[in-house]
Amino acid sequence: MIFRSLDPSLELRNDEHEQSIFDADSNSAIYEQKIICDKLKNELAKFGLTSNQSKVYIYLGKYGSKTAPEICKALKMPRTETYHLLTTLQNKGLVAATFQHPTRFSAEPLNKAIWVLVNAEKERVNALENHEDEIKKLWDSIPEFNVVKEIKEEKFQMLEGSNQINSKIKEMIRTVNSEFLILGAEKDFLKFYHVDHLEDIKQLKINFKLLSSISDNVLYIFEDMDKNRVKKIPVGVHDNLCFLIKDGKEILHFIKNANQSSPQMNAMWTDSETLVYSMKTLFDSFWTISKNIHP
Repeated sequence: MIFRSLDPSLELRNDEHEQSIFDADSNSAIYEQKIICDKLKNELAKFGLTSNQSKVYIYLGKYGSKTAPEICKALKMPRTETYHLLTTLQNKGLVAATFQHPTRFSAEPLNKAIWVLVNAEKERVNALENHEDEIKKLWDSIPEFNVVKEIKEEKFQMLEGSNQINSKIKEMIRTVNSEFLILGAEKDFLKFYHVDHLEDIKQLKINFKLLSSISDNVLYIFEDMDKNRVKKIPVGVHDNLCFLIKDGKEILHFIKNANQSSPQMNAMWTDSETLVYSMKTLFDSFWTISKNIHP
């Protein structure tokens, strides 16, 4: 004979006790934690963790040390995949194992885990930089098979996300010869300041001009700069306008910039003579009617 509880709420609590935050349904009291957990997995993905690696790490971090079979059962993963994930997380320095039998696995504290992931990424980038000469040597050792001389044509690139855009800006600053112009809103210049674009420009012995709708509260970002090179755009100029011009030959134009309510910035780079000339003419006209940040 099967006896059932007369209290439905007790059955619900028992079900939820067996249920993990990863498989909670929308009617569960822990469904909100599942949503947060999904967001956390997306954040950890930025550090190079796969969805299942993040899942195992979060599970161990929030449910305590477990054996591999317990992890298999709770996360409904194949046994072989679970062992592979645990080995990978150990190699990354995110999970530790005990010497006892059966082996129990535990997650390293989050602050230590983030430190490990960040430093691993730095080491990877350093290793890539060290291999630059070797890669270039291999590239140059392959002959050119294109016998037809290519005619130079105007080009463009669509860039998505702050990493790609900032990388392009750094390249433009690194290769500038004589002039660099920037027009943007206050939020744009604050972003340029925090990723050191303004510092990089300041170090160059070139003619640079900066136009912004900046407020007095954040004028500190132009410290130690020649104030004649920085002007405040007149009131009424659209705040969503942001572009950078290098040597009158290249332009990076933000389609969605820091001043717009968008989760990701988008920009277009081009060396189109017509577009560069048009935007430089616009910049020069604004520069004429704008005032120095310090009269």
